[in-house]
Amino acid sequence: MDRWPVVEKDLSTLARPPVVADLDAERASFTWEAARARLDGLPGGGLNIAWEAVHRHVAAHGDRVAMRWVGKDGTVVDITTAELSRRANRFSNALGALGVSPGERVFFLLGRVPELVEGVIGTLAARCVASPLFSAFGPDPIAARITIGEGVVLVTTASLYRKKVAPIRDRLTSLRHVLIVGEGELPEGTTSFAEVMSAAPDTFEVPPTDPEDMALLHFTSGTTGKPKGAVHVHQAVVHHAASGRFALDLQEGDVYWCTADPGWVTGTSYGIVSPLVNGVTLLFYEAEFDAETWYRTLQEQRVNVWYTAPTAVRMMMKAGAELARRYALPDLRFVASVGEPLNPEGVMWGIEAFGLPIHDNWWQTETGGIVIANLACMPIRPGSMGRPLPGIDAAVVRREEDGRVTPITDPDEQGELALVVGWPSMMRAYLHEEARYAKCFAEGTDGRRWYLSGDVAKVDADGYFWFVGRSDDVIKTSGHLIGPFEVESVLMEHPGVAEVGVIGKPDPVAMEVIKAFVALKPGYEPGEAMRRELLGLARKHLGAVVAPKEIDFLPSLPKTRSGKILRRLLKARELGLPEGDLSTLEPEPVR
Repeated sequence: MDRWPVVEKDLSTLARPPVVADLDAERASFTWEAARARLDGLPGGGLNIAWEAVHRHVAAHGDRVAMRWVGKDGTVVDITTAELSRRANRFSNALGALGVSPGERVFFLLGRVPELVEGVIGTLAARCVASPLFSAFGPDPIAARITIGEGVVLVTTASLYRKKVAPIRDRLTSLRHVLIVGEGELPEGTTSFAEVMSAAPDTFEVPPTDPEDMALLHFTSGTTGKPKGAVHVHQAVVHHAASGRFALDLQEGDVYWCTADPGWVTGTSYGIVSPLVNGVTLLFYEAEFDAETWYRTLQEQRVNVWYTAPTAVRMMMKAGAELARRYALPDLRFVASVGEPLNPEGVMWGIEAFGLPIHDNWWQTETGGIVIANLACMPIRPGSMGRPLPGIDAAVVRREEDGRVTPITDPDEQGELALVVGWPSMMRAYLHEEARYAKCFAEGTDGRRWYLSGDVAKVDADGYFWFVGRSDDVIKTSGHLIGPFEVESVLMEHPGVAEVGVIGKPDPVAMEVIKAFVALKPGYEPGEAMRRELLGLARKHLGAVVAPKEIDFLPSLPKTRSGKILRRLLKARELGLPEGDLSTLEPEPVR
């Protein structure tokens, strides 16, 4: 990756001085106690996400636009902090009227609509547990998650209920109430969300909340087995607030757009909580991806900070930088990406399209918030996930025979990416999966306790972290450990390549050989000539050992609904192995 130029920055030329001007200085002085002191806390003591996100802001900033909703038809609705607080209060009271107790789980199966935000905030204020689901899930993934979470309330629409919930309703034995958002005939056994809300008072006193009370339940899928329910607590808001300022440079007066669906952890932590806590205007955009409409939205809504995903970046790259340049985006000052590693081409394309590099960052459902990032003040090394945020101690580690782990100090030596336990948004459990949770942690030979991410990475001499691959994705060939991301990034340099997935294929001599699956952009034809071009490109930049031995062309690659390319599914299909959990698989496009 070092053949890519470092993107240097002159901070004096930035539209606004960044929140962090010097990462090393900020890390040296930072404490989580000081970050907690920036929040108000409940008047009677304790900490509650909903209070910090919405209710505490009403007295001083009640008329500020907390959320701007843009509907599929272009309708724009501004919701002030005071109005959002009243709506959330109604939902908190509605839960009480329905007999829902603190600690019980409330699930949301909705698109990007205001009712989702007010419902999540109302749930948290009532000390119940919020669990948004991805609205494109099918019946079985929905049933699995509500069952594991023992959901007592589901908020959804009539259409989603009839298609996805009614067929499994008898399996949801814990579910006591289904609230339907929107007008029209109510399905049997459901209640109108609007009627429940209209009957509820719009004032509510947030009860005393222990910072360690369960607040959010997010699901993540492994390569096999059922989904895991990662438990997060109200204390996580300290991290949501700090990381929004540090990693996303959120500042007063900003209009902020996170494109992640609220059914994923990014769409909750940074699509709802962090921007509201930090007092910026949250842009809530209902429609799905369309490159031209997205550019128009950035322009018309005067977005300052944009948080998106590598999948969206690749799709916009596919549409061409010329399309981006049709739109004037003088207000856009910071662009960030998350979900999977951002190839160096994506970082540099941001400069071509927007005049801004795209800042990659790294975290997981389990970490609950961003922990490694390219900050606004930092030079960017394209392809790197960046450096640890203030308050985060990270390293690559190797596992010893006694089960402990040792931090690796040699630059560029690969190991498992690990974090010292103790940041506020760290998951507290996998719900009902104590043994599975315990496997995520190990004692260090340095006396500290480490969270093990399952990702293989390396750290360069300047402290930048580089993603190599999931531990089960790393390829062992002819005595070498090869990260698929490095191979994929080189193949992505070809102008005709839209997507790449790389796997290791068993080989009797080399142990594994590298095989690449490539989806091409329109106008480029698969075939032997293209295969030779790609092999030549890979051998030139990677060498014969690391370059793929085989390349297959596919119309598209299997991805999760959040955009991550599923290498393990490519491998399973190649080798005829069980495909594992497919609940998060994006449907194949109709052809």
